Amino acid sequence: MTYDFDLIVIGAGSGGVRCARIAAGHGAKVAIIEKQHWGGTCVNIGCVPKKLMMFASTFGDLVEDSHGYGWDTKKGQHHWQQLIEAKDKEINRLNGIYVSMLQKAGVTIFRGAASFKDAHTINIAQSVLSEDNAQGKLNITAKHIVIATGSSPSLLDIEGKEHAIVSDQAFYLKERPQRVSIVGSGYIGIEFAGIFAGLGSQVDLVYRQSVPLRGFDQDMREALYDAIDARSNITQHTRVSPVKVVKNDDAYQLHLDNDEVITTDCVFFATGRHPNIEGLELDLAGVGVTKKKQIIVNDDFVTSTPNIYAIGDVIDKINLTPVAIAQGHALADRLFAGKTRKSAYDATPKAVFFYPPLASVGLSEEEAAEKGEVEIYISQFTSMKYAFTQRKVKTYIKMIVDKASQHVVGLHMLGDDAPEIMQGFAVAIASGLTKSDFDQTIGIHPSSAEELVTLRQVTRTSQKQ
Repeated sequence: MTYDFDLIVIGAGSGGVRCARIAAGHGAKVAIIEKQHWGGTCVNIGCVPKKLMMFASTFGDLVEDSHGYGWDTKKGQHHWQQLIEAKDKEINRLNGIYVSMLQKAGVTIFRGAASFKDAHTINIAQSVLSEDNAQGKLNITAKHIVIATGSSPSLLDIEGKEHAIVSDQAFYLKERPQRVSIVGSGYIGIEFAGIFAGLGSQVDLVYRQSVPLRGFDQDMREALYDAIDARSNITQHTRVSPVKVVKNDDAYQLHLDNDEVITTDCVFFATGRHPNIEGLELDLAGVGVTKKKQIIVNDDFVTSTPNIYAIGDVIDKINLTPVAIAQGHALADRLFAGKTRKSAYDATPKAVFFYPPLASVGLSEEEAAEKGEVEIYISQFTSMKYAFTQRKVKTYIKMIVDKASQHVVGLHMLGDDAPEIMQGFAVAIASGLTKSDFDQTIGIHPSSAEELVTLRQVTRTSQKQ
């Protein structure tokens, strides 16, 4: 059978764009379909704007810190709308870059909502073909089809949920709310708590666990709890869940299951995400999904239909932008170059952009102890930056070493520049370096990062009983 394209990619997020560009670079005839955001969630309503807003939230504290160093700087008022306009301008610029990259790679671009007609045919509703601006419905075919549609934030299913926002709306608020109640303590909840607090809002952070960031190393979770407590303008409400949201004139009341009621100007649900499969008509192509609507794939990202693949958040493996990019690249290499591209998924670094930020690579102590006895190295200190300041921001470093092999299997840090530092050390973890390799490395002095190569005393050993 003759097809219009060798490959159709549905979704122009980071993973989909990488897959399309690499496939086109291998000589494949490629089309990509996107209905809304070129660059996907990360570029438009995720990682990129969130980090820009995090930067904005730190300058007030830096003004205060400067006084200890002899500056007579004065803290002014933050102008929310100016920040949003600057953010929107940058995002529009990045959108253009993504479209330009695809065009330069020779990828045919379609704008519209995609759905399957069968395993090789995609219908694009209200499509716009970039070359001739033809509008209407369009059917295109391909030998291979990749689903890279990502995920969307979920509203908590409680009474009054229609009064709450999710992260998508938070990036476009007309005004910064003076009081914000954030429900959830994952990446999004923690990061936005820091953003709003740093810009002057009073934040109530509500979550079910005793400490934030479920799934991270327990010591690091506790260290982050303390860092949040030390941060101005944030009140943590732990071991509680919301039961309803009530609108009260210009404010809202968030009712918790411990009978507490929080009065707020904005209720923000940061309570997870769900795969974007609605409207794709996956059943017409025989593509199977889990009960949670995640597309089922094997290790090569092949779905239950052999010529259809899925990557990124829609398969819900490791929901991080660089992982989706790696998956898209590997898939394109395998399909169109016959190459195997490996990634060290077990050593995927991750970061939470609070202030101070947290970064992690490899196993938590709990995960490592499941595999055998481990040695734990811990260092806690206040970095030199805060020697003269009123704020005393703590740095917490933790190394996990497999006792038998002496391989460093986990590394975690809470403190200034932790994500930048951890990216470099991720190479060491992925390469299987040992504690002696770290020990023989000369540190950069004076720096916080040198602590990672000067840890000498075992704090404790740990093993599953």
